[in-house]
Amino acid sequence: MRKILIIGAGKSSSYLIKYLLDKSELENLQITIGDLNIENAKKLVGQHSNVTIIHLDVFNAESRTSAIKNTDIVISMLPARFHIEVAKDCITYKKHMVTASYISKEMQALDADASANNLVFMNEIGVDPGIDHMSAMQVIDRIRDNGGKMILFESFTGGLVAPESDDNLWHYKFTWNPRNVVVAGQGGAAKFLQENQFKYIPYGRLFRRTEFLDIDGYGRFEAYANRDSLKYQHVYGLDDARTLYRGTMRRVGFSKAWHIFVQLGMTDDSYTIEDSANMSYRDFVNAFLPYSPTDSVELKFRHALKIDQDDIIWDKLVELDIFNPNKMVELDRATPAQILTKILMDKWTLDEDDKDMIVMYHKFGYELDGKKHQIDATMVVVGEDQTYTAMAKTVGLPVAMATLDILNGKIKTPGVQIPISREVYTPILKELKIYGVQFNEKEVPYLGYNPLNL
Repeated sequence: MRKILIIGAGKSSSYLIKYLLDKSELENLQITIGDLNIENAKKLVGQHSNVTIIHLDVFNAESRTSAIKNTDIVISMLPARFHIEVAKDCITYKKHMVTASYISKEMQALDADASANNLVFMNEIGVDPGIDHMSAMQVIDRIRDNGGKMILFESFTGGLVAPESDDNLWHYKFTWNPRNVVVAGQGGAAKFLQENQFKYIPYGRLFRRTEFLDIDGYGRFEAYANRDSLKYQHVYGLDDARTLYRGTMRRVGFSKAWHIFVQLGMTDDSYTIEDSANMSYRDFVNAFLPYSPTDSVELKFRHALKIDQDDIIWDKLVELDIFNPNKMVELDRATPAQILTKILMDKWTLDEDDKDMIVMYHKFGYELDGKKHQIDATMVVVGEDQTYTAMAKTVGLPVAMATLDILNGKIKTPGVQIPISREVYTPILKELKIYGVQFNEKEVPYLGYNPLNL
């Protein structure tokens, strides 16, 4: 039996586990799932004979190394900051490793050791990052193979609620780690390239600098810039491109309302609130507003943020129940971002039968035979329910497929890497189509960059 160790059985692991179990007989696989909380894993695997569930504490060296020594390849579905100890053990015990997370400096530092031991350390093989890399490079490589020269690349991804489950004014529910949504965009200005000009958007303006995108059959979306669009310029071979812009998609109107929280400071994760456990939601909001012996919290809020009472933004805020004096924070020494996350989870958690949706959009601009051309490529994936989500599907399937391709020798190039080579993306993108994860491409007149609000 070939052994696969999955560390972490959280929300994004449902399709990953199902795929590997479905393949286990044909591929001769024995799967071990290790987690601090084994109950979720038990629900996902049922009574399948080719799986073992173990209690695994990644911070306990004995527990961790014991599991890693007894496998052929490790899939880490842990939060990104916890991968490194697993990765070091994989070097020590000569095991391949797969993660969906961005490559950290610490992970990159293991490249030489991984290569020397002929180990594949595949990272960024989820949806974004992951499917975005593979789908982009497939088209970019094809354009170059045909003699074209890339001059523009834009890429946007959104984890959203599906239209049939869209029942709130924000048109949004959590499909991923809520904390990551709340603190998104912090840690420096967003930077990108437009018509050979470097552009920068500080966090305080990020959600007021958006552009519109239209997806056939799904209507209009808005996008705000990712923190560093230039990170992959050299990796993608786009050093000569005039425009390079990567962003996050939301439904129109989300960003303007979210900007209210940014202005108040509610997304800050750098300090703790005094006596936060005994605060009501209303107290929390009031903590960011000026004192007044007569004005209500609502009145102070509208005045401070210049929100008219008939503004849809006001309705969105009221819908979140943030002015409720009876709902308690119940988090000790919490940061503003942690408290806001708790408030939002009350309203934005997927119900059992809710469906989520992943939307991805690429724009490719290129020159060929002296003329400018453009390809627009879009992908929409809708989830099944609260467990088998579109997010879990688009993260878990590429991870699982890459793992099997490494075991089967289809992916051979060693070292710390992301899925941008034909060796990796060709078979995975082909197989993803079987599961309904595919792009629709169309040639459109070359429009260049979108100047709207930028």
